[in-house]
Amino acid sequence: MSWILSNSLTFFQKFCINVLKCGPIPQHVAFIMDGNRRYAKQQQIDKQTAHSRGFDKLAETLQWCLELGIREVTMYAFSIENFKRSPEEVDALMNLAREKYARLMEEKDKLMAEGVRISVIGNLDLLPQDIRKSIAEAMIMTRNNNRLFLNVAMAYTARDEITTAIKEITNGVNVGVLDSEDIDEELLNHCLYTNRGHKIDVIIRTSGETRLSDFLLWQAGFVNIFTTNVLWPSFSIWQLLGMIFKYQRNYYELKNITDQIKVKELSIKKEIFLDKLVLYRMAILEQYTTVCS
Repeated sequence: MSWILSNSLTFFQKFCINVLKCGPIPQHVAFIMDGNRRYAKQQQIDKQTAHSRGFDKLAETLQWCLELGIREVTMYAFSIENFKRSPEEVDALMNLAREKYARLMEEKDKLMAEGVRISVIGNLDLLPQDIRKSIAEAMIMTRNNNRLFLNVAMAYTARDEITTAIKEITNGVNVGVLDSEDIDEELLNHCLYTNRGHKIDVIIRTSGETRLSDFLLWQAGFVNIFTTNVLWPSFSIWQLLGMIFKYQRNYYELKNITDQIKVKELSIKKEIFLDKLVLYRMAILEQYTTVCS
């Protein structure tokens, strides 16, 4: 299935979307796409087919978010912990990633026309070389798009993300770009993989589980967290709209809390460090594109 789908909503679904759009709409929604393996067992199909249907649901959900006016979506696609699964399942997931990122490059004209920026967040060094290359090409190609931001968390855990940010800050101190006194919450926040995006408003987890599974732990301090018993490949627009409605009911209460959190302005020294960090990360992506698979 395509990464970007044509509009297939019914008249009534569009009507419900337009009603919800009269209220506050979250600007950044994150999904823990859980339940593919249970779906395979439930439907009596192989795991690879279930994971493929899970990707198709990602593309469909992305279109719903676009219709709702949600500007940024983060999908938890593959945890570092998932490497502990059977070699057969890990290989199948990597092959699926190869297929889907190859398809993404085939659809580059559509991505550019829709203004979708692709960011793959995680420890990309843990992924096969050819997949890193495809990811880097997609990220570089779409880096200036600004209509819809899609973050795909692959080889990701929040603990690894925070550890990486701390290492980068420590390196900044070691080379003299930063002083130890410059280290604070705001600097660490700007060094996370999600530093270029909107703050996260909602986290949605399917399959009935209620844990975060090491996903966006730093960013989830003040967000709405919703769970549904539906397995990810069976997730529908009605579950999404229901959660947006719940978000609207809680919106002003949470806003009163978050409005009290004061955001510090970054010093010139920190701005210089962060600019260098952006260039460093872009240089790594460019290196990935030059490596032959």
